[in-house]
Amino acid sequence: MTDTDTKPGSTRPEDENPGLLANLAFGFQHVLTMYGGIIAVPLIIGEAAGLPPGELGLLITACLFMGGLATLLQTLGIPLFGSQLPLVQGVSFSGVATMIAILNTGGGLPAIFGAVMASALLGLLVTPVFSRIIRFFPPLVTGIVITTIGLTLMPVAALWAMGGNSAAPDFGSMGHIGLAAGTLAIVLVLSRLGSAAVARLSILLAILIGTAIAAATGQADFSGVTQGAYLGLPTLFHFGWPTFQAAAIVSMFIVMIVTLVETSADILAVGDIIETKIDSRRLGNGLRADMLSSMIAPVFGSFTQSAFAQNVGLVAVTGVKSRFVVAFGGLILIALGLAPVMGRLVASIPAPVLGGAGIVLFGTVAASGIRTLARVDYEHNANLVIVATGLGAGLIPIVAPRFYDAFPAWFSTIFQSGISSSAVVAIVLNLMFNHTGARGAAHAALPSVRREAAL
Repeated sequence: MTDTDTKPGSTRPEDENPGLLANLAFGFQHVLTMYGGIIAVPLIIGEAAGLPPGELGLLITACLFMGGLATLLQTLGIPLFGSQLPLVQGVSFSGVATMIAILNTGGGLPAIFGAVMASALLGLLVTPVFSRIIRFFPPLVTGIVITTIGLTLMPVAALWAMGGNSAAPDFGSMGHIGLAAGTLAIVLVLSRLGSAAVARLSILLAILIGTAIAAATGQADFSGVTQGAYLGLPTLFHFGWPTFQAAAIVSMFIVMIVTLVETSADILAVGDIIETKIDSRRLGNGLRADMLSSMIAPVFGSFTQSAFAQNVGLVAVTGVKSRFVVAFGGLILIALGLAPVMGRLVASIPAPVLGGAGIVLFGTVAASGIRTLARVDYEHNANLVIVATGLGAGLIPIVAPRFYDAFPAWFSTIFQSGISSSAVVAIVLNLMFNHTGARGAAHAALPSVRREAAL
């Protein structure tokens, strides 16, 4: 449902504006939740490209700035662009392997930027197809995908809880895990004993308290905060003008297809969580915002933009449905991009603190998916088998990250993402069992499923 679709006198939950102070507080909470993720990709790509520390810092700053612009476009929207939902945008993880492969061919960062721009344009052209798939996302499919989003993010929380850097000698130490457990305990206590306002800010408060504890116990390092520029405007095409290589563009276009699938799932997941209607027009607006942001990103030195699934969990935990809260988060990201010193301050938050909060955040996403699946009818159909297979397909990349290494590159690019794997499998099986002639045969072949589902 778009603004023009809203009936006179009706209000959408996402249009609530809680006020300046609440917007700032909740928006900052969103930024802290996704900060580690948004800087991870430029760190990986920058190091793979051999950038010196100063240039690497500029790459990170560019990604923060572009993430803020993309978030404003997605949340506030302009005609034809933006879902107007509480979705935080940032650099997508799905293209990391492809971008590193482009670097290994000798194309450098300009070839990556050219591939991102060209493939985003192609993605923009195919969004009308994706915007019409909403009818293939009943609660059966969305429940599978939402659950998989939460499960896919759990390894991220575990990595943070263990220290964030697997090469560090203290990775997985009791100190790191204890700090994560302490942060988790603070979230639970604030959620249980605090007022409604405190409970909504429990993630932010727990991160701040956890960081203070880390500083007091010597597990936080703020020495790098004052090193480097305090303010700075992003430079256009700082890393060189984009170059356009056919092979790189084709590879990145596959990534764009994955991004469209994942963003569709995130948009539908948020719509389900905040209980607002998502029609094909609104879904298309959100997908076009992703593609437009991705086209513009290389101008500032950033990469493919997409919705951040971890922030879906924050919406579910806090119950704050306002898109204006997330828009303020976008403004904060822009400020961080213009003030590198603030970015370095936020980057100093210990990974275990984020890990402790992440367990609640990402677990809540999975719980929201399970709640959606509870509304599915399992009697006299093959829906239980569809759920089992869809979740299994989504879990394979999580439990066996190298499972698809021997597959063709285009196939592994799509199915290496647990989110896109579960979405593709759930859609296909739902079509096979519930929308074709195979439905009757499935019913006859699965009597035990029918009996169990009826219990």
